[in-house]
Amino acid sequence: MATVALKRVYEPAEPEDGTRVLVDRLWPRGLRKDKADLDLWAKDVAPSNALRRWFDHKPERWEEFEKRYRAELAAPEAQPQVESLRAMTRKGHVTLLYAARDQSMNNAVVLRDYLRKRH
Repeated sequence: MATVALKRVYEPAEPEDGTRVLVDRLWPRGLRKDKADLDLWAKDVAPSNALRRWFDHKPERWEEFEKRYRAELAAPEAQPQVESLRAMTRKGHVTLLYAARDQSMNNAVVLRDYLRKRH
């Protein structure tokens, strides 16, 4: 499997990013779509609106958020999107883009780890 990297969507694109995939359900604030420099917006693989609102980027909810989000990723309805991302990782380097300020507690971290373990 090729590497799967993480990057804030606000950071400039670089050639080594490979395929750039935004994995947030909502479009990032203040970012114009024509300036986003991404290959795919995979909003259907992002946490559900209910889970996203519940988590609210509160560190004390992180472990439970991880557990719930992994369950959403494992659900049958998420499999087409998850498999599409897996296929991309087999072809080359993929960078998962996210808007959250916290670099260690966001949905892209969980998704990257999920893709690595389930490949």
